[in-house]
Amino acid sequence: MANSENTLKFIQAAALRHPFKECIRQFWKKHPGVNVELKTAGSRKCARMVIEGADVDLIGLADPAVFAELLVPHFVDDYYVIATDQIVITYDDFSRRSREINSNNWVDILLSGEVRFARADHKTVPCGYRTLMVWQLAEKYYQRPGIYQRLCDKSVPEDDFQSVTDLTAAVMEGRADYAFQYLSVARQFGLNYIKLPARINLSNPAHAGFYSEATVVIWEKSYSPKPVIIKGAPIEFAVAAAKHSRRKELAESFIAFVTGKEGGAVLEKCGLIPC
Repeated sequence: MANSENTLKFIQAAALRHPFKECIRQFWKKHPGVNVELKTAGSRKCARMVIEGADVDLIGLADPAVFAELLVPHFVDDYYVIATDQIVITYDDFSRRSREINSNNWVDILLSGEVRFARADHKTVPCGYRTLMVWQLAEKYYQRPGIYQRLCDKSVPEDDFQSVTDLTAAVMEGRADYAFQYLSVARQFGLNYIKLPARINLSNPAHAGFYSEATVVIWEKSYSPKPVIIKGAPIEFAVAAAKHSRRKELAESFIAFVTGKEGGAVLEKCGLIPC
């Protein structure tokens, strides 16, 4: 039986599952006796699991704003931004019109009759509300009023996709021709992808002012009496030690690793841009 005092328990966003697994493999070289338990969900759901009393040592989320909104200061003392990313459009060789689509015509291809495209659920997954922000910014960037609502109306129902891995599976299995996804996840799974202009893909801090013009409203009625307004910002991923972790020293050792040079090299190999 695993020693509970030497078992690190992670709750993490699906987008961080593969990078964290690779970091853990390297971490084991210095801490060979450590056992690891991983739970994965959308970032907002991860935060709710912590609030509801999950036994956890480390929390990895796809948006540091979720830490600030829901977990600091009662469940987390501080959090650390570890990497950045961008939104891309993923597809495979058998996606409809995949030989035609590019960074200039993607809106028209996606809105054509036969094409199916998907995004993650914005109520639980940062990739979902970030996709909505990309669509809002695209409407301004291309000066094409109405495309945000048209993309919303035509996309596959977002409730079907509670994580970025759900999106990946939909493209790989042919249930969706395209999905709005993180570049790192596209690279990890070997999907084809189209990069979007930096002005709309949430990758560049130089465009933070323009990104902030996009907003998404989330109303978790069972948790909050009023809606939460989320503003567009450059994509960041973050990690924190749970405030009441019984293995705090070990958790902090992992954070030191993932924020250090060795951990950064692993994150970069997984397609992220380490901070």
